[in-house]
Amino acid sequence: MRPVDLAREHGISTQAVRNYERDGFLPPAARTPGGYRIYTARHAAALRAYLALVPAYGHHDAGRIMTALHRGGPAGPDEALSLIDRGHGGLLRDRDTLDAVKRAVDHLAADPDGVPGDPATGPGPRTIGELAHRLGVTPATLRTWEGLGILTPTRDPATGYRAYRADDVRDAELAHLLRRGGYPLDHMATVVQRVRGAGSTEALSDALADWQRRLTARGRAMLDAATRLSPYLDLLDAAPA
Repeated sequence: MRPVDLAREHGISTQAVRNYERDGFLPPAARTPGGYRIYTARHAAALRAYLALVPAYGHHDAGRIMTALHRGGPAGPDEALSLIDRGHGGLLRDRDTLDAVKRAVDHLAADPDGVPGDPATGPGPRTIGELAHRLGVTPATLRTWEGLGILTPTRDPATGYRAYRADDVRDAELAHLLRRGGYPLDHMATVVQRVRGAGSTEALSDALADWQRRLTARGRAMLDAATRLSPYLDLLDAAPA
């Protein structure tokens, strides 16, 4: 098989195929006396596996999985499978985070003036240190969020220090959960600002629905990647040492 034969199947360039081989995502190809690459069914299976891994685990980890498989020795497949396991673990954590955000939204819908969290901390305004401790982040993170408009604390007129009231704590907790779910900062700012300005959770519900769709798509991509990777592992096992 020629590079163009592999490229045509996936609608990519022949240079991309060569680059994937160079980077270790495909096994090394034999060469003709004239220096042309000779690809086999094994290379075609490797390319199918790699391209299926990308939407499931991202370009970086997909590349790490393939290069681990091609490293040789018993440690390579174990490393690749560990990366896959971590990917599944990350997806499960994302689902748990999404469930936590949904619970927070349900709380806000039931009690718009309340603040999710431990009521033992008291109803009064919190300092930046107290809020950072509550969320498990640094004060610098809260200042960054403030600079982006995610948080809008007032200032104590006597001391000039930031004072985070109930709605500020709510916004901070929602932002923290969204951040854990992988949302970019500018998206977080838009969602929190719309929730704060509209006085409802409709905007956040839309974001959560989108998040749910992305998690579902990633889970299905993992299933598809498994159907591509397993036959390639069989080829590797059958190949001469």
